[in-house]
Amino acid sequence: MEIAVTLENIQQCAQYFWEHVRGRVFAFHGEMGVGKTTFIKALCAAKGVTAHVSSPTFSLINEYSYSEGNLLKHIFHIDLYRLKDEEEAVNAGIEDCLYSGNICFVEWPQKTPSLLPESRVDIYMHAVNNNTRLLKIDFHR
Repeated sequence: MEIAVTLENIQQCAQYFWEHVRGRVFAFHGEMGVGKTTFIKALCAAKGVTAHVSSPTFSLINEYSYSEGNLLKHIFHIDLYRLKDEEEAVNAGIEDCLYSGNICFVEWPQKTPSLLPESRVDIYMHAVNNNTRLLKIDFHR
């Protein structure tokens, strides 16, 4: 599956994503500055997150809440860019998030390949031009 995203259509693309993509762990691949965090912000907004969504580059994990029905649910936004190795990820509690059953957005997943669950969705983001990003979505079951 592919989705072309611009800043003008990003909210519609996020809504389309949630309507057509099932999963709990979403691994975002792409170069620095390609828009991973920007799209994650749109995905959080589409779920109803009202808190400020930002890159967890220094904290490693940000947690957001949203309501679904009468239930309070959680999203973990994980940025592995600054990690040295998988042991550091384990010590930071990354595995706890990945296997919690909550939605997890993981930026720079190639830093911890053996920690990611087999059942995940890989999203590869590429810049088409200054205004458009192409998301290639690969489902692992």
